[in-house]
Amino acid sequence: MHYMEKIMIKYLLIFPLLMVQFDLHGANHVVKMLNQGSGGVMVFEPAVLKVAVGDSVTFQSTDAAHNSASLPGMIPENAVSWNGQLSRDITVTLTQPGVYAYQCTPHSMMAMVGVIQVGDDASNLETVKAKAQMVKSSFVMNQTRLDDYLAEL
Repeated sequence: MHYMEKIMIKYLLIFPLLMVQFDLHGANHVVKMLNQGSGGVMVFEPAVLKVAVGDSVTFQSTDAAHNSASLPGMIPENAVSWNGQLSRDITVTLTQPGVYAYQCTPHSMMAMVGVIQVGDDASNLETVKAKAQMVKSSFVMNQTRLDDYLAEL
């Protein structure tokens, strides 16, 4: 085989591999923190989200005076909790499969909550639902919001 033929064969074998786009990072999803949305007052939009393991979620400070904070005992075991600053975007990468519940801390009594399912794993859903019974007892409005969101998973 001639030198040029060898190069051409290598090129033909390698070129298709170069054309494949490798996704080394997960997708990014945006959740808006709103005073008013399609789901009512003091909401995350979307409030229920299903993502893949390794995806990230950016909680966007669309309206002022909101944050996103994971709810203690309502995220998968070994998952990293988060607690964003008021009126600031925060991006969270979700590496543990399971169900995550979160809130806006200053508006928690108004049931400003949301849920994320990471991957197909809902093995901690019953634990989250049990803990939700205690959390929602502090809600002064929208008492069924968290239950309704969890029912969508």
